[in-house]
Amino acid sequence: MALPDPPFPAVVVGASTGGISALMQLMAHLPARFDAAVLVVQHVGALPSLLPELLSKAGPNPAVHASQGDAPRPGVVYVAPPDHHMLLEPQAIRLTRGPKENHARPAIDPLFRSAALHWRERVIGVVLTGCLDDGAAGTVAIKACGGSVLVQDPVTAQERGMPDSALATGAVDFCGDIESIAGQLRQLVESRSAERPRDPAALPEQVAREVCINRGEALMEHVNAIGSPSGLSCPECGGSLWEIRDESMLRYRCHTGHAFSGRSLAHSQLETTEEALRSSIRALREREHLLRRLAQVARTQGDLTQALAGESQADLLLDQSKRLTGLIEGESERGPAHNRRLLEPRSR
Repeated sequence: MALPDPPFPAVVVGASTGGISALMQLMAHLPARFDAAVLVVQHVGALPSLLPELLSKAGPNPAVHASQGDAPRPGVVYVAPPDHHMLLEPQAIRLTRGPKENHARPAIDPLFRSAALHWRERVIGVVLTGCLDDGAAGTVAIKACGGSVLVQDPVTAQERGMPDSALATGAVDFCGDIESIAGQLRQLVESRSAERPRDPAALPEQVAREVCINRGEALMEHVNAIGSPSGLSCPECGGSLWEIRDESMLRYRCHTGHAFSGRSLAHSQLETTEEALRSSIRALREREHLLRRLAQVARTQGDLTQALAGESQADLLLDQSKRLTGLIEGESERGPAHNRRLLEPRSR
């Protein structure tokens, strides 16, 4: 069935760490009665959010939390509500509590991908400050479907991981500070309003399949069609991960629908490893404590041999727990910024 032509342009914006300030700056530079619908994903998790109120005060266009089935209107800013992915369909906004992508819900890639599929040339993506690389896969999807992508200059971003990752895909049309991005948006919205979108039949099949996955449709069929078994496990559900065929970046999905870039998966594995080490330390210390208590009891009963054996085993467990603690503290001394640098792309 043919998709209806989008009636006006849509601007889809993704931000994470440092994003609230960046979004407020962007809204302040957009004109009143902006001739495009604006849809925003800010990583907020499941926590309550006052972002629409902040964005309404920052700029001349009203901002609201999106509701299921909202018909997007130009000049309105729609913010993904907490703990919901936001998808842009041909004539409405769809909210889902589907599996997390890159550890996030709401996540940026589902919005970018669905907007790319349904609004084609009339979609403009904007990637702002944030860690790691949510939005990079969506950047590729927007470009593949005929849209444009603008990225905040990493030098001006509070966290440069997301801008750097988007730039590393080679699918970005413009990179600049927030004020210049707003200027580009005004120009692109004016030109895209008169441009006729391409034939939907010419759109990439992989983008369409991943939008179906985000909608919760035929997960196994679509994941099998776009990837192959990787031998890795999903850190969210423990299922098998499929490596997605994507020339622009390393990506994974499981049959439940969780999705990861290679870097976000590596970040998750780092966290999982630390949790496992801490669990091991706890078990060692509890056993050490028990053995020392048993040794005390043996001494009071006059069984010196048993007491010495228990204390010796407890000392060995103490040494093992200290070694594991040293592994964790060694990473902590280098700090989270060091670990992020290992996972983020080099600047061009």
